[in-house]
Amino acid sequence: MIAILPRTGCLSCYAGLRMLGVQPPFGRNYGRSMVISQQGIAATSQALASQASAQTLAEGGSAADAAIAANAVLGVVEPMMNGMGGDLFVLYWEAKTGILTGLNASGPAPFTISPEFLASHGIHSMEDSGIHCVTVPGAVDGWAKMHARFGKLPWNNLFRSAIAYAELGFPVSDIVQKLWVAAASAGKLQALPETSRVFLPNNQPPQQGDVFRNPDLARAYRMVAEEGPAAFYQGKIAAAILATSRAIGGMMNADDLASFSSEWVEPISVDYRGWRIFELPPNGQGMAALEMLNIMETIPADPEGPLGPAEMHKRIEAMKLAYADVYRYNADPRNSCVPVTELLSKHYACERAALIDPKRANGAVGPGCPPGSDTIYLTVVDREGNIASWIQSIYSSFGSGITVQGMGFELQNRGAGFTLEPGHPNVLAGGKRPFHTIIPGFMERAGLHVGFGIMGGANQPLAHAQFVSNVVDYGMNLQQAMEAPRFFKGSAAGCEVSIESRIPIRTIRGLSEMGHVIVERPEYAQEMGRGQAILHDSNTGTNYAASDPRADGAAVPELIRVQF
Repeated sequence: MIAILPRTGCLSCYAGLRMLGVQPPFGRNYGRSMVISQQGIAATSQALASQASAQTLAEGGSAADAAIAANAVLGVVEPMMNGMGGDLFVLYWEAKTGILTGLNASGPAPFTISPEFLASHGIHSMEDSGIHCVTVPGAVDGWAKMHARFGKLPWNNLFRSAIAYAELGFPVSDIVQKLWVAAASAGKLQALPETSRVFLPNNQPPQQGDVFRNPDLARAYRMVAEEGPAAFYQGKIAAAILATSRAIGGMMNADDLASFSSEWVEPISVDYRGWRIFELPPNGQGMAALEMLNIMETIPADPEGPLGPAEMHKRIEAMKLAYADVYRYNADPRNSCVPVTELLSKHYACERAALIDPKRANGAVGPGCPPGSDTIYLTVVDREGNIASWIQSIYSSFGSGITVQGMGFELQNRGAGFTLEPGHPNVLAGGKRPFHTIIPGFMERAGLHVGFGIMGGANQPLAHAQFVSNVVDYGMNLQQAMEAPRFFKGSAAGCEVSIESRIPIRTIRGLSEMGHVIVERPEYAQEMGRGQAILHDSNTGTNYAASDPRADGAAVPELIRVQF
């Protein structure tokens, strides 16, 4: 029987086709649609932040303005992820010049701390909580640098939504509530009285839908809005940070805060099958994503698709090789020589790729010898096509567990990224920045420009590479590439790998037969990261945006202004 497909889309025709056993000519293998607009769009991990950002765009703000507004709101509604006590990294593409600019707003360890000081206190490996893993927070200075260079609206306008949500409260969303409970269950919120007071109202984490208020944070934001970054690094907020640190034996002093300044940096990049992929240079781990893509490029994309066993195996093994290198060589380039050019050469990629056995997992991957040597991500495009690829974090959930007295925000625990191994390029030193996990991404070809990122600690480079490959090798749109099942592996060592259960059972069996030890995770697992992406088409002026269903967020377009 031959069925003639009707050109109408009515439900009765659909039912008739089903009765004939014919697959209707529509449907897709991913959930959300992309948001498409010729106005600006903001994509963040929380709908309230996306809305505040889109409103900033509608008021005439630039992508930088809207990103700051979103970041400030996220510090209220996702306090375990980010806030003024953390660091910031940005890639910013300016439409009128076509120039991509990088900003590293990560802070160093206090000048007076050292491995010897920690050893004298019985500490012989870096801790992941407590005062000695606190580094200078760089985010507020980063916001100010971005606003001074790319902003349009008055500085104090950018904090209105964040102040309102902190003061009046907001209903706690699904995923955020689960993360809050997990941190409380681990005892992190009970370690210090100020942290418990602020983040455990009624001595317990809020439930989904409970309205959470943080008036101390509203007060701190008002200071920053009215006085600028000086309030944070030299004024009342600085005084509160230093008093909090001194009270529990910290080494931070006034010079550590007052002398801090973010650094404008040149992005690093590789070509991947005709697309140019950009990351930030060390001390971030972006070079791991680029090395992984270089290694993957040496082996053709598997025609069976990204979820077949051969392609998954290639990606996992490439990730191990890249991670072994990044954990061996990455450090603050102001203190150590990091062989970025050598690690990202195509010749070196071929050498590393030759170590991949197409039929067997390698559980003992080591670093190579190159010749010569919890987080939020958001992205915004404005009506002019400028793109902010923006990532900010306090590192682990609720950072160091230390809340600044009277200010309502936690200090980051980025010092946990150091090692105490003598001679290692990333060994702790006063005034030095640690190995950093958070990385914004950017990619372009011809007139297409994409800001993207996927947060989640060690997950980020491999998630970036998977996203890029989905777009470039398999022609997925942004939303499809973001939603596609991912794998996660926290280090180069061993054969264990976590995989979302949406991956076909045949692929899981095939990987197991190759020696991979599979840990099956939920369909949309948090450890795979939470991403956002925006594409600006310079040829048409149209913007496209995607928001990861693994988060509570949304891509929200700027409201069009109509004048009659």
